[in-house]
Parts: sequence; structure tokens; C-alpha cells
Amino acid sequence: MNTPENEPPWERQLLEKVAFATLHEQRAKRRWGIFFKLAGLSYLVAVLVMVVDWGGSDQRADGRHTAVIHLHGTIEANGEASAQNISDALQSAFSDKGTAGVILRVNSPGGSPVQAGIVHDEIRRLRTTHPQIPLYVVVEDLCASGGYYVAVAADKIFVDKASIIGSIGVLMDGFGFTGTMDKLGIERRLLTAGENKGFLDPFSPQDAKQKEHAQVLLREIHKQFIEVVRRGRGERLKETPDIFSGLMWTGSQSVKLGLADGFGTVGSVARDVIKAERIVEFTIKENIAERFAKRLRADATQGVDSLLRSGRPVFR
Repeated sequence: MNTPENEPPWERQLLEKVAFATLHEQRAKRRWGIFFKLAGLSYLVAVLVMVVDWGGSDQRADGRHTAVIHLHGTIEANGEASAQNISDALQSAFSDKGTAGVILRVNSPGGSPVQAGIVHDEIRRLRTTHPQIPLYVVVEDLCASGGYYVAVAADKIFVDKASIIGSIGVLMDGFGFTGTMDKLGIERRLLTAGENKGFLDPFSPQDAKQKEHAQVLLREIHKQFIEVVRRGRGERLKETPDIFSGLMWTGSQSVKLGLADGFGTVGSVARDVIKAERIVEFTIKENIAERFAKRLRADATQGVDSLLRSGRPVFR
């Protein structure tokens, strides 16, 4: 038992009390910190579950309905509007026993002639194998070039008065850096086996023979585009000297020219044309991990791709 003589000095007792109080407070803060971190994480997970599109298609297709598929953005092999994604969605929609009609909702500036052609041909095939199921295109802001190449396979095309339609043409763009290289004293050293292997190389002077060959390619693909439009629109199309020139028109003008059939939205076409107001989504959507991976690849290759794009025909 301590006596007054051997008790610790009051200063030491005070320091011990302060130290223990501080330690207790730190432990309490740590516990509350863990609690709030877990609460914040739980809230974030809950928000993600509610708002994030985790991929797949919403195929709750019980009963008679209108199947809707979105074609948004550039039509390209590695994008959401790839021929694979759109074709898979179309096949699912047409094969569903409750589908009364299909709406392809388009908002696209165009893209790859090959990808657009695959989707166009698949629509025509499905309309032949499922003649009882109509397919209509509903245009939002833009249905140009490759987007219109796809659209003309539909039974009818519906637009808004202010939609932009057309751009029936093909382009092949790139850059020429020879003047800049000369000013910087940079010498281009390109070795090829085959005199045209460096076709339209952006770092070499433009070759007249290669330029003419590129024009031949573009004219051939443009001819294919024109034939597809004439076949798809038939007698509805009112041809003018400018109709296949690459110009674009408003939705109102496109109806007068026979490029489109009338005005409508997804809801109005489902309700008034297909007569199946219930809408079921069949769009193939990438999950969040796939989108993130593609975004990283796109950011890494965007600069190089813009240089190498010369020599690649594009519906745009």
C-alpha cells in the first residue's frame, strides 16, 4: 500500500491520466472512422446497384410487346454499335414469341461500311425469315451515312422534324506531314516490298496514282451505298441531283424526298403502328468492366489511329 511518501508525484499522475484519455479517444475515433468508412462504402455500393448499367439486355419479354434495340454512336467493330451486338439483339428480338414488331432506335453519324453492311443484311434476312414481324427505324437526332445505310433495310423510317438524315457518301480522310517534316529537318525512311505498300502514307508526298486508286475504291463503295438505298426505298425515293451527293437534310425535308416515311417516336410507333404499346428492351449492353477496358484501349490508341485512318473508307 502506497504511503504519502511513496505515492507518484501529482505531475506523473496527471500525465498518466492524460495519456490514457488520449489513447481512449484515439481508439474511439478509429472505431468511428471505420464505421463511417463502411457506411460510406455501403452507400456507394447501393447507389451503384441502382444507377449503373451492369450490362446485358432487359429481356422481360412476357406477353405481346414491341422490341426496341438502340443503335447509338459510331458503327464500329469494337464499339457498342458493332455489327455483332446489333445482330445478336435483332436475332433475340425476332425469335421472341411475344414480339409483335421491332423498333431500331437510331442516333448515329455512321462508321464502318463493313459493319453497317452486316447489320443491313441481317435485317433483310430476319425480315424474310420472320415476315409477320415488321421492323421500323425511329431516328432521334442523327441518322447519317452508315446509320442510314442500316436504316434503309427497315419497312419504314420515322423521324423528328429536326432530325438530320442522309449523307449518302463515303470518305477516306487523313493528314499530310511532309511540309512540317521538311521544316523540322526530319527525313522519312520508308522501306516497302511492293510499290504501293505505303499506300497514302501520311509522312510521304501524295502519289497521284495512289490517289486515283483511292477514288476508285470510294466510287465503288458509294455505288454499293446508292444501290442499297434505291432497293430499300424503292418508289418512295424522289431522286434529285443532290440526293446521293453526301448532303444531309432535316427530318421534314427527308419525308418530302422519300428518305423517310413520316414522323414518330418509339412510343408512338409502338402504340399506333405496331399496336403493342408495351416496350421491351433487347439492346446488347456491355458491362462496366468491358466499357472501362475499351475506354483505356481507345485512349491509348486514339492518337495513332487518327494518323493511320487514311486508306480506310468510312461512312461518315
